[in-house]
Amino acid sequence: MKMWYKAGALLVAGLLLLSGCASPNEGGEDKKSEGNSMVISASGSSESDLSESSEDSQAVLGSAQTSFFDDAVFVGDSVSLRLNYYCQAHKGALGKAQFLTAGSLGSGNALLEVSADSVHPQYQGEKKLIQDSVKAMGAKKVFIMLGMNDLNIYKIDGTVKNMNTLAQRILKQSPDAEIYLQSMTPILANHEKGQLTNKNLDKYNAELKKLAKEKGYHFADVASVMKLEDGSLKPEYCSDPEGMGIHFTDAGAEAWIDYLLQNAASF
Repeated sequence: MKMWYKAGALLVAGLLLLSGCASPNEGGEDKKSEGNSMVISASGSSESDLSESSEDSQAVLGSAQTSFFDDAVFVGDSVSLRLNYYCQAHKGALGKAQFLTAGSLGSGNALLEVSADSVHPQYQGEKKLIQDSVKAMGAKKVFIMLGMNDLNIYKIDGTVKNMNTLAQRILKQSPDAEIYLQSMTPILANHEKGQLTNKNLDKYNAELKKLAKEKGYHFADVASVMKLEDGSLKPEYCSDPEGMGIHFTDAGAEAWIDYLLQNAASF
């Protein structure tokens, strides 16, 4: 994330030097804000002045990017739990984003009725259907990453069908929401089992992208920044190399967040 913010800060600082315009405000609009703007003279600025301006610009840019997620909710299984925990520990990393995450959650069992034994995520201390929780949250952007717990049961076609059914149920309850399908992330080398192979995950993600295009959903290819050349999960991003080989370290969560921040406007 630091590389993205630093690059953005340098760009803004350069523009300030050339034009003397104020930095963008937090809402991303191109207008001046008396409390946050700083005009730098090309002839009269010191290194400390420039550093101060760069830091201000960095903060403004970061706020503008993270605010995109203020009305978002992330739906996912134990893979997304790490993103949830990271954002709890690093407030504002994804703005005010909310989370509906639970271990063993899949697009298949998310369609089942809530019961004492079901794995539906809790909202306000109570298990609820995803679509009901999204509506109660008032979320306008719904980022979904599911599939790891589905492929061995429903295979690729069935898992994609379930994902679309879940998305449609969410939209029925929240017609103003936008659906963002996130590609399922890869597996550590030598940890593939049954239908859970990196080759199948690539096929599944390609079908998700196709579904997004057909239905007017957005597609976020998170997996693209998690892979080695052979398609497996980068070892430094894996927190359970002695286990399933699918869960993330903080470095993995940061790479995920970096990808989302850098591509928020283009999904």
